[in-house]
Amino acid sequence: MARTESVTREDLLNTAFMMAREEGAAMVTARRLAARAGCSTQPVFRIYNNMEELMEELFHKTADYFEEYSKTYPKQHRTPFLDLGMAYIQFAEADKHLFELLFLTPHRYGKSLYDLVNGRSGVIVKEIAKATEEGCLNPSGLFMKMWIFIHGAACMALTGDYDLAAEETAALLEESYTAFSR
Repeated sequence: MARTESVTREDLLNTAFMMAREEGAAMVTARRLAARAGCSTQPVFRIYNNMEELMEELFHKTADYFEEYSKTYPKQHRTPFLDLGMAYIQFAEADKHLFELLFLTPHRYGKSLYDLVNGRSGVIVKEIAKATEEGCLNPSGLFMKMWIFIHGAACMALTGDYDLAAEETAALLEESYTAFSR
């Protein structure tokens, strides 16, 4: 009689995601994953060829999670890049380890920072179009300036050096947009 598989690929990936979210991706090892999933390491290496294959799937699952987070973040401002920036900064505060995995690692499985933020929905492209509609003459350049500011604020939030309330952050992003769009 064949043994039934009690641990699935989805189980392992979801467990790895929770581990990465709680402790950081570096803490996702075969032994720790197996212990958390309630199995030996044998199913891990039966399902995945190696840990790098699992880490790539974990990265893509995390990218999908961020895209959904960003897409469902409340849209409260008309100013281009403002809600996107707010979502990005809030993600850094709320999910520090996932933010690090996606945005602060040089190994992104062929994805650039732009690709990850733009996602499948093309949010950056839409924001650039919105800036163009508002009369911005160099919307791509404006995005780059805004993104440097946004990413810096998110990194400060990650390290605990950013203590501004959401209203203050929105006001700063609004001021930056106005200053950069001149």
